[in-house]
Amino acid sequence: MSTSVEAVRDAPARSTQPKQPLSDRAKAERRLGFWLAGPAFIIMLAVTAYPILLALWESLFKYRLTAPSDREFIGLGNYATILSDTLFWRDLGVTVLITVITVVVELILGFALALIMNSALKAVRGWLRTAILVPYGIITVVSAFAWFYAFDINSGYVNNWFSWVPGVDADLNWFADTWTALSVIMASEIWKTTPFISLLLLAGLAQVPGELTEAAEVDGASWWQRMSKVIIPNMKAAIMVAVLFRALDAFRIFDNVYIMTNGAYGTEVLSLLAYRTSITRLEIGMGSAVSVLLFICVIIICFIAIKLFKVDLSGARGGN
Repeated sequence: MSTSVEAVRDAPARSTQPKQPLSDRAKAERRLGFWLAGPAFIIMLAVTAYPILLALWESLFKYRLTAPSDREFIGLGNYATILSDTLFWRDLGVTVLITVITVVVELILGFALALIMNSALKAVRGWLRTAILVPYGIITVVSAFAWFYAFDINSGYVNNWFSWVPGVDADLNWFADTWTALSVIMASEIWKTTPFISLLLLAGLAQVPGELTEAAEVDGASWWQRMSKVIIPNMKAAIMVAVLFRALDAFRIFDNVYIMTNGAYGTEVLSLLAYRTSITRLEIGMGSAVSVLLFICVIIICFIAIKLFKVDLSGARGGN
């Protein structure tokens, strides 16, 4: 490999050198940033912290809304009941499956769309970005109903249009089987949120220095070598943000599952389990425990993503 590509590959090693102290100007800009963002951060923290702490407190009680006088403190009893129930682990498995498949497919398709938008002519670049963003601009509930009616055995048109595909016929009920129902749910998620991934990755592509890719091309690096040694390593931060945002959102999926199957045929997810326990069965203590476990899973996803990518976001802060 050429020296220019090797230099890009070895850049992370050089970044481990001791950093220079911040200048007075950088310190002043940091203080200004804290003063500007501080009030909004405090308000958001208060708004989000209260429901989390309340759910954590309620999860320690045996509390059914229809019998408020029977409220009883049981400590971690709700968690023991949930974690010993096979329903929770089945719903967790379905949630993880949807999260992994949708995020991986969206990352691949989003990166391809980002490359197309990045290389498109300036005259059509704006129109192209607008067209790609149309699915993401549709409300999730509306999108879910559209996909449901498209695949519904009575009102849908998919069975007629794709009857030439093996296994697809007029009598195929997509929502009466676990795997076909999950396929439709995941396809609707991928269709709607891939534009969001593509925009994040497009922003990452814009941060890749053009002289590096040009130098690698001049030195004879292939397309894959430029992609794996130059482009992707220089946009790891954007990839991490895209994966983190979408994984957190996909793990909390609710609308599509609720509208298309309502959790039937083994398609229930953790968010729907928490909803049914709290709202349908009115078991506030048990539902709060499910919500807390869902929150813990989200925290674990954040930790894994940050540790997996090992991105030093402070390097993008700017001058000292």
